[in-house]
Amino acid sequence: MNPHALPKTFDALITESALPVLVDFWAEWCGPCKMVSPAIERLASEYKGRIIAVKVNIDDKPHIAARYQISGIPTIMMFFKGQILMRQTGALSYEHLKSLVDQNLESK
Repeated sequence: MNPHALPKTFDALITESALPVLVDFWAEWCGPCKMVSPAIERLASEYKGRIIAVKVNIDDKPHIAARYQISGIPTIMMFFKGQILMRQTGALSYEHLKSLVDQNLESK
């Protein structure tokens, strides 16, 4: 298997990835989601090689949102080897998200 190839399913990604996976649960119609999106993109760029950042549109993947009981968006979660490291709901600032990511990278 190519170590740089991403798994084909969400479940495989969050359980098999060698890196922590930051997940942004969002929807196109969600104003706060649009506010947090640049922060997620910035973290993905700055932490390249240390985390994988993905976005899950809850309208396109309602089964994934239901499994994690996503009732408010944006909800940002971090997984590592199938374990939930972090879960936050709401439009968080870049600084707040960066702090949470740093805390969870240190603890794993």
